[in-house]
Amino acid sequence: MGILSSEEQERITHAVSLAENRTSGEIRVVVENIVGKCTALDKAAKYFEKLEMHKTGLRNGVLIYLAVADHQFAIIGDKGINAKVEADFWECTKEKMLLHFREGNYAKGLIEGIHQAGERLHVFFPRQEDDVNELPNEVHFGSN
Repeated sequence: MGILSSEEQERITHAVSLAENRTSGEIRVVVENIVGKCTALDKAAKYFEKLEMHKTGLRNGVLIYLAVADHQFAIIGDKGINAKVEADFWECTKEKMLLHFREGNYAKGLIEGIHQAGERLHVFFPRQEDDVNELPNEVHFGSN
């Protein structure tokens, strides 16, 4: 797609795999150029449903959405993880990601968000012996 190099995509996919190896939670990353006529949070919610993130067994999916050209992003957690994390957790995670985004390093910012989400998922939803990867780990590119 041109937003992320193939090497950056591989690093992001690897970061998702590493995070998910320690948790029963699922993490997805969606990247596109523009948000369109809605907010980044609204767009993230649409992708959350489209990618069936709400169908995980423990409702512990996390979606990180980035619209590069619009300089907007959002993080959405499902009911299971949102009920457990601190009220300001997603905002604190976004602040850490923003430090990298401001330098134009989108891959590093996404990896930071994946790492932060993975750590909290590990605390509240540690990996079980019978855990299966319910969703793909690759970066999903939006339609624009």
